[in-house]
Amino acid sequence: MPALLRQLAGLGGCTHPIRLDGHRTEYAVDTRTGEIGNVLHHLDSSSLPAGHLLVRCNNRRTTRCAACAEVYRRDTFHLITSGLRGGKGVPERVAAHPRIFATFTAPSFGPVHNRPTGPAGSVRRCRCGALHDQDDPALGTPLDPDTYDYEAAVLWNAHAGPLWRRFSIYLRREVAKRAGLTQRAFRDYARVSFAKVAEYQKRGAVHFHAVIRIDGPEGGDTQPPAWATAELLTDAIRAAATAARVDGPVIDGRAHTFTFGRQLDVRTIRSADFDGGQELTERAVAAYIAKYATKGAETATGALDRPLRFLAELAQLDISDHARRLIRTAWALGARKDLEHLRLRAWAHMLGFRGHFSTKSRRYSTTLGALRDARAEWRRAQALEAAETDPDTTLVLAHWIYAGTGLTDAEAWLTETLEPAPGTEGEPTHG
Repeated sequence: MPALLRQLAGLGGCTHPIRLDGHRTEYAVDTRTGEIGNVLHHLDSSSLPAGHLLVRCNNRRTTRCAACAEVYRRDTFHLITSGLRGGKGVPERVAAHPRIFATFTAPSFGPVHNRPTGPAGSVRRCRCGALHDQDDPALGTPLDPDTYDYEAAVLWNAHAGPLWRRFSIYLRREVAKRAGLTQRAFRDYARVSFAKVAEYQKRGAVHFHAVIRIDGPEGGDTQPPAWATAELLTDAIRAAATAARVDGPVIDGRAHTFTFGRQLDVRTIRSADFDGGQELTERAVAAYIAKYATKGAETATGALDRPLRFLAELAQLDISDHARRLIRTAWALGARKDLEHLRLRAWAHMLGFRGHFSTKSRRYSTTLGALRDARAEWRRAQALEAAETDPDTTLVLAHWIYAGTGLTDAEAWLTETLEPAPGTEGEPTHG
């Protein structure tokens, strides 16, 4: 039992670990001759208390594994923060570059239940006449489902990624135009970098939160020119968001064109060192964006967190009527030959959205892969130190195969009795 508890504790709270069969053997190596010597350590999965090697699932969804999603959220926090104030290989001078936090919404597909706000943040009645509570499940659902444009809503999600790419192209054009430069010449003076996450609104439409920054020509390592100001960037963002559009399919004689919604929130990111924390600060932005990095359609709309194999599965699932209609619409559109490239059936559980939830430009900051590699390297170094092993004189041979997913009932019960690992609660910390 103690050995099983130690193995489960090594998962850090993961509730759906990957089970592996196989072995790992460490051999001593003669550094002079290169000959392989004695076995230093041998691990066989069958000898482990759980009968398998258990490794974390690393799922980013809170509904699938809260512990692994928390690691993903913290990594996203550090990715965003390093691009705002330096660190993780990014120079601290980026904190002085023009930085904007922008939210891009979807257009309307029909009136929905909401909580409109009045002066001083007071909540007014919805168009249905009710004063909805903040947790009211009716929020985001159509006032009249029969007239709600489910087809356009699903297709918007499917084209949200291409629309963002079009916006990013237009943004560079707009910044260059305001600087009096051609696009080719602009590259010699400045560079636009960004990081964004996608979030589902309660109505099931994707919108984007983004940090956008102007750097010098070599990215964060170089100072932007004097004309690159937050005001210029704000103006360029608004113009590019208005101009960006993507032509969609023509369905039954109806042509679809996709643009961002009229609600565009663009705010300058300030440093708390200069304004007493009253403005939008780097930490607030990073925490806000990271919060949405682990949430999918199921969190906002009560949809699904895994793909459907057959539409008949919907009958057995406890989901909202609004989510059910969005999924059915995606499934029906996915049967059309002219929409095969959108893979709507494979992404019906995501209400048609198939893009990455967290993306960034190459020069914005570090990468999630680099953060994971650094953490894995630190753990390897700790293990070698504990075993007093020199990696330069050791040969490791390993072979693992997939044996399943998840915990047994007894393992799940034991996992719930374990104390959370230090640093897994509260706000993200550096490290």
